[in-house]
Amino acid sequence: MAKSYEEAGVNLEAGYEGVRRIKKHVASTARTGVMGNIGAFGGMFDLSRLGVAEPVLVSGTDGVGTKLKIAIQMDRHDTIGIDAVAMCVNDVLAQGAEPIFFLDYIALGINDPVKVEAIVSGVADGCRQAGCALVGGETAEMPGMYAGDDYDIAGFTCGVVEKARLIDCSKVAAGDVLVGIASSGVHSNGFSLVRKIVSDNGFELDKVYPELGERTLGEVLLTPTKIYVKQVLDVIAQCDVHGISHITGGGFDENIPRILKEGQGIEVTEGSWEILPVFRFLEKYGRIAHREMFNIFNMGIGMVIALPEEDAAKAVAILEGYGERASVIGRVTDREGVVIK
Repeated sequence: MAKSYEEAGVNLEAGYEGVRRIKKHVASTARTGVMGNIGAFGGMFDLSRLGVAEPVLVSGTDGVGTKLKIAIQMDRHDTIGIDAVAMCVNDVLAQGAEPIFFLDYIALGINDPVKVEAIVSGVADGCRQAGCALVGGETAEMPGMYAGDDYDIAGFTCGVVEKARLIDCSKVAAGDVLVGIASSGVHSNGFSLVRKIVSDNGFELDKVYPELGERTLGEVLLTPTKIYVKQVLDVIAQCDVHGISHITGGGFDENIPRILKEGQGIEVTEGSWEILPVFRFLEKYGRIAHREMFNIFNMGIGMVIALPEEDAAKAVAILEGYGERASVIGRVTDREGVVIK
């Protein structure tokens, strides 16, 4: 027992208990290629086990932003880990890569083993959804840096893709159609504004607002970010995918143009997908200009795939086979800019 360290606010025994609690969650994410066990100084993965002739590694790292504040206010921590995984794996997926492993970093003011287990259980859930292994992580108790119940979580993932199948957007051309895949909600972007709208209007997170359905406002806002890995990899395998955009911070305006070449733009037809009630709610009570919403939120579309028009129906059918709501929402043009019709 490190008494001096405990007097400084760090409970080593709580850390050890946390590790014991999360081992079963880590084990549930095992997949081909994983080497070693939780507790080693480094996570190991045997790339040769994947049978990839010319492997290109694609990495991504991200957090969940101030969505954490909602989780802390509601004292619900079992889904925020899914968001951390989703924000990373959906990014590497945009290059056509299959996520193979993930690591998390959790920093807390007070190391509560039960809370840590809840957070990591969400991370493990996200990893299982994405088909990647949780090979390591770090839990840091940092009194003085994080107050009370505050904490932060970030993640890192590595994916692999055959060099010949890397999606680098060089094939995107005017006339390509954009297939949009529905989001599950706000995902993990724009929450500083979301929280301001909640505060300015005196909304209560544990209250049901009819405009949002039967769940409480907090439950709606904490809906985990959708993970698109398995279904989109299937589309890539069966269709001629030219580009993929993960709709995160900056909405349509910032993210879809990232797959375009100079001189290209996009034209999106509003009404070709469902704008979820939560976005109508935020627009109304935040008094946000409708067009501006597309530059902040995902507006009900979490991922966009650019491909030739002749492949669009097949792509939609594949996605619907996974239970996704998908539709053609627009096309690539030869005029720069983002047009919402």
